Amino acid sequence: VQLQASGGGLVQPGGSLRLSCVVSGENLDHETVTWFRQAPGKEREGVSSIRRSYRVLRYSASVKDRFTITRDNAANTFFLQMNNLKAEDTGVYYCAASRFGLIQSTWTQTEQYHYWGQGTQVTVSS
Repeated sequence: VQLQASGGGLVQPGGSLRLSCVVSGENLDHETVTWFRQAPGKEREGVSSIRRSYRVLRYSASVKDRFTITRDNAANTFFLQMNNLKAEDTGVYYCAASRFGLIQSTWTQTEQYHYWGQGTQVTVSS
């Protein structure tokens, strides 16, 4: 199973970006898919997660009401719509997939994920 993230770039504060992550390979079993991000000098943090049933597990407090996670199971693709971007949203965004049906207490744990994308850079700057 491979994950390919795209959609990052340079955007001004207040702008929007839409990240995509395509899941490919055989025997796809990505029950839970999640976006993480890592700012320079900081640990990787969970941004948002969604189950195969389309149930959204959680948004981190810093992005709630600005970011929206969705998935298209037929296309094996999931997305992160990011609106009203702020400088503190800058970082490398990673998509990840787990074979497990994660829950609210576990979705941020990186060790729960079996597959990772390569990351896409998001820079918010004027």
